[in-house]
Parts: sequence; structure tokens; C-alpha cells
Amino acid sequence: MSLTAGIVGLPNVGKSTLFNAITKAGVEAANYPFATIDPNVGVVEVPDERLKRITEVVQPQKEIPTTFEFTDIAGIVKGASKGEGLGNKFLANIRQVDAICHVVRCFDDDNITHVSGKVDPLEDIETINLELILADLESVDKRYDRVKKIARTKNAEALAELAILERLKEGLEQNKMANQLEFTKEEEPIVRSLFLLTRKDMLYVANISEDDVSDPSANPYLAQVEELAASQGAEVVPVCASLEEEIAVLDDEEKEIFLEDFGIEESGLDRLIKKAYNLLGLGTYFTAGEKEVRAWTFKQGMTAPQAAGVIHSDFERGFIRAETVHYDDLMETGSMTKAKEAGKYRSEGKEYIVKDGDIMLFRFNV
Repeated sequence: MSLTAGIVGLPNVGKSTLFNAITKAGVEAANYPFATIDPNVGVVEVPDERLKRITEVVQPQKEIPTTFEFTDIAGIVKGASKGEGLGNKFLANIRQVDAICHVVRCFDDDNITHVSGKVDPLEDIETINLELILADLESVDKRYDRVKKIARTKNAEALAELAILERLKEGLEQNKMANQLEFTKEEEPIVRSLFLLTRKDMLYVANISEDDVSDPSANPYLAQVEELAASQGAEVVPVCASLEEEIAVLDDEEKEIFLEDFGIEESGLDRLIKKAYNLLGLGTYFTAGEKEVRAWTFKQGMTAPQAAGVIHSDFERGFIRAETVHYDDLMETGSMTKAKEAGKYRSEGKEYIVKDGDIMLFRFNV
């Protein structure tokens, strides 16, 4: 299961610097708008201490973490939906992502130009969100015109979709995000098929200065972003992008010392990845054997066969049972053998709802 997040924001807010830290890919991060012209995609490991602990117990030949994909796009400016800056070039690159990470500048620095001439995170957020709304409105309008023609033939499916599109049009024209509008369970598939930007889960990444890293709550800009996000039901994570770029090139031991010097327990990037992961309602299960211990991403609420399908469709199609032990039980007993002796190793069927931290062996036949 490939999970993706798109990184958006105004020019010069620290998007490319953050992306450099995430991927260690060396994306250009110049001090001028549109330094990032083409979309950049990078894959990052999801930090999970449990994977290392399972590896210590099982002693496999290799360890494979689960991953999360980030897409960095060119900075969006006011009027992007009408062709300003790079115009609609960014849209195709983030239509398919699962979540949007909106990087907001929450630091003062006279040496780094702000595209509007002043640091105002709330105005920046309003600018980006309005461009996303206008882009969605354009997409809905085009779809509306096509469906309206079919609806004239009294086609039931077209009539149902037209009603949904009319509500979306009305809401977007009032500058409402699509995720502020409510739809029934039956209507959701139609809404999802539109891939609306403003229906995606939003995570605000507040880019703070190094001086604020040890106590982000002292940053007045961050407080403004948190208040706005709370009203939208969105999440916020403070990150110092320039500092994270420095941390990204350190080995584990050096990283630990570096964080200790700044008085923090966990890097901002690790918090960002975990927040994005949790925002999407994801969990991690593990497979463990002599060849490898591996983490797998799954949607919370999946049944055992569905989770098996994350590995391969044949696993789901021919599912027989899942031999399961939870991470906590493995750590408590100390080995798979002892977990079995203690009755912690279970055989689960097709109705079993997979839990975060389950260690699973799928039996299947196709």
C-alpha cells in the first residue's frame, strides 16, 4: 500500500528545504520563487521502534520498514488557479495524494524574501486554501457541464451525481472547502471519484526558527496556525526545516546527540511522518521470519484478508487464516516459542480486524 502526501505552500516558506530533509535528495532550495520547477517525489521510512525490537527477537537476515511518499511541488501564488506563477501545473501532481502537508512560514528572517513582503501565516493559509478551492471549483464545473447533458435523458445515475455536483458548486462558490460539506455514505464514492484537493486530509507544517525548537509554544505565529487548524479539524506539527536538513545527514548516534543539545526527544520530521500516518487512519502490522522482518501499512479497520492483500492480491483471494501474535505479547514473553506456550499465538479467520502492532503469518491457497 503506497501512501502519499503532497507538500504545498507559498514560495520561500521552506518546502524544498523540508523535502531535502525528508528525502536527502538534494532538491534545489534557492532564495527565490519557483526554485522547484518540476515535482519531486521522495520516499521516507516511517519511524517505528517496534520493528527494531522485533528484529532483535527474531534475528532475521534483513529488516524492512514501511514507507511514506512525499511529493514536493512548485510554490503556489495568488492567482495560481487562473494561471499566475506556474498556474495549474501543480494540480495533476497532487490530485492523487492521500493527504496535503501545507507548509506555513512561522519565522522572521530579513534574508529570506516573503512573496507578499510580510510574514502572516493566516493570510498565507487563506491564499493557498482559496487557490485549492478555485481549482476544485473549476474541476467541478467541467464535470457538472458533462453530467448535466446526460441528466437531461433522465438517467438515474447522472441525476444523482448532478445533485451532488450542485451542492459542491454552491459550497465552493461560497469559498468553503469541500471537506466542510457533508455527504451520505452512498454519496461518498461519487465525491471521492472527483479527487478534490479540498477533500483531502490537511496537515499544517509550521516552519519555525531554530530559536523556537526547544519551546515551540513561545512562537506567536504557531499559536495562530493552531487556532485556525482547530477550527478546521486539521492537525499542526511545528518543524524547523533548516535544522531538519542538518539532522538528515547524521547517523543515529550523532542525531541523538544533536537532538539532546537542542533539548528535544524526537526530530520534527519523525513527528511529521507519524502525524501524517495517523491523520490518514493508518496502522502497521509486521511479518517476521528467518529471511526478513518487515513492517506493512494498512488502513485501521481492515480485516485479516484485506490486510493480507496489502502484500499481494493472491494472499487476499486465497486467504485461509492468519497466525497472529501481538507485538506487546511477543515482548512480554521474549520469543515466538514462548508466546505460543503462553497461549498468546492465535489463529484468526476472515472476520478478524487487524490491530496496530500485530505480527502476522498468512496462510493462503490459490
